[in-house]
Amino acid sequence: MIRRNSIIAAVVACTLLAALPAHAAPHLAPVWTDGAVIQRDQPVRVQGKTAPGARVTGILGTARAEAEADGNGRFVLTFAARPASADPVELQVTDAGGTAIVSDILTGDVYLCSGQSNMAFTVSAGLNGQNNIQASADPLLRMLTVPLSTAVVPAQDFGGDAQWQEASPATTGGFSAACYYMLRDLRGALDIPLGAIHSSWGGSQIRAWLSPEAGAALYGEQDMALLTGFDRDPLAAVGSFAPVWEEWYRAASGGSTPWSDPDSLDWRPVPRIAPWTDWTEGDLPQIGNVWFRRTIDLTKRQAADGGTLNIGIIDDLDATWVNGHPVGFSHGWDTEREYQIPARFLKEGENEIIFAASNSWAGGGMQSAADRLSFTLADGQRISLAEGWRYAASPVTEMPPRAPWDANAGIGVMHNRMIAPIGALSLKGAAWYQGESDVGIPGYGQRLRELFAGWRRQFSPDMRMLVVQLAGYGTPSGKVGESGWAEIREIERLAVLADRNAALVTAIDLGEWSDIHPANKVLLGQRLALAARGEKMPMPVSARLVNPVAGSPGTVAVRFDGVATGLESWSGPALAFELCGEGKDSCRFAVGRAAGDTIFLPLDGKPVTRIRHGWSDAPVINTHDARNIAIPGFEMPVGD
Repeated sequence: MIRRNSIIAAVVACTLLAALPAHAAPHLAPVWTDGAVIQRDQPVRVQGKTAPGARVTGILGTARAEAEADGNGRFVLTFAARPASADPVELQVTDAGGTAIVSDILTGDVYLCSGQSNMAFTVSAGLNGQNNIQASADPLLRMLTVPLSTAVVPAQDFGGDAQWQEASPATTGGFSAACYYMLRDLRGALDIPLGAIHSSWGGSQIRAWLSPEAGAALYGEQDMALLTGFDRDPLAAVGSFAPVWEEWYRAASGGSTPWSDPDSLDWRPVPRIAPWTDWTEGDLPQIGNVWFRRTIDLTKRQAADGGTLNIGIIDDLDATWVNGHPVGFSHGWDTEREYQIPARFLKEGENEIIFAASNSWAGGGMQSAADRLSFTLADGQRISLAEGWRYAASPVTEMPPRAPWDANAGIGVMHNRMIAPIGALSLKGAAWYQGESDVGIPGYGQRLRELFAGWRRQFSPDMRMLVVQLAGYGTPSGKVGESGWAEIREIERLAVLADRNAALVTAIDLGEWSDIHPANKVLLGQRLALAARGEKMPMPVSARLVNPVAGSPGTVAVRFDGVATGLESWSGPALAFELCGEGKDSCRFAVGRAAGDTIFLPLDGKPVTRIRHGWSDAPVINTHDARNIAIPGFEMPVGD
């Protein structure tokens, strides 16, 4: 018989799956490795692949199930629900070619933990990390981390090996801190096996985590066709997307079209191949867009054969043309841009290479060593592009539209490689910590709704969704104003209110204004565990005017649900509240008084139609309940 762990090392890519020999054992979804945890009290579904139409038999402990593979060889074995148990069982899946075996399987609660860098933030990097790592040994708490990889269509395997691991000083340090601390607290409260699949990517937009069904619902069939078309013919897909990018830039720049009219810009020599943010020459913004240009001379024969253009790593985004023909729109902080240039794009003599580099964070532009930049002819001859570049500043500072296949924000590209291969595994719930990369991008609430819908279609229709409300980050301010981070927090709150089985877990008070990655994931994990168990978090439910008394203009009473014992404002009155009228600039700070489950805000004689709390990137929050759980950031209308 063939052990499961030997199969996973031999078969990784989806293309290889289709070529499996007839005598191979069934190939199981990559979460089925030794040490797995399966969800209690829900059907146990084992997804895999074998020969088309083959009969497959499964034995889980003493339970038996059978299935027939479809025309693509895919199958799902369904076993009856099982109660929680720390007694390990074995799974055997057999077809005509052999048997795959998975050992040491426990039954308990299983969670998905996903998002961007604050979910990926590790135990070892966090508050009191080393002490917690040393005390982490627990054979009934098990973790699986999905390797980073993307795909433009759903895959059946991760982009690398993934293995369930018991929590121990040797394994816990590299796991998601928020996810681990949630599981640790759940273990203490429930005393059953706990498992978590961690699948996150720093800097990712939520769009990258959407299922194909969600992508089609939000972006339409045209964009989905571009995405799948990129899998078949990247250059054709690039040509179809180019008008979207070009129209955006034309409108944002007041009519400029450098890709077709490069001489319209004021070009200067690139001082050296390095991020423009490291140059001492020039006066370029850190955040924004910069154009780069270079020409190469080709003979008639060289042009007739085509070649490969390598402009190195571009941080964050590039949009690249050769002789006015679009050849690539890519994202990636560590990916070299290699573009195939067909002969029809080239000509004898001078050929123009031009690209826009777009930077939204930290260093931007060229990241590779100069000797990596090249144009390689079809016969293997390499033309160095290490020198001769020029640059021109762009007046456009906003970021461009992202291609559907964008590695960081493409439609479902992370779902396809990091969620889809999990298969039909039943789950108890999911913890989602993301939103920083979506600040300022309209429609986050719709994307969050469709994310939930996609996970419930794949895993369990009633799985619980836990949403982390963004922590504070940025320069603190004593002025009232608008905040993109506050808007995301409010969208997260409203999305949870609209969902049938979701909870908002605020981290607004756990932030560090100078660090986008706050280290205190221990308290966050505690709050996630409480929410996973169904305990309510403090949430605003109403704001109403209270009749004034003699000598007082009255108050606004803001009542909260989910409060343990009562609200308390630390070190004085309740801060970070605002009274607002209808206008955008009508908000002003108000000092509140906590009493039981209510905050009372004294009126100031000006119109009040709504109230806000924590409405800044980095608010100072000092109101908590008896569990030290902060009230969230929110905006709410005031009623009579």
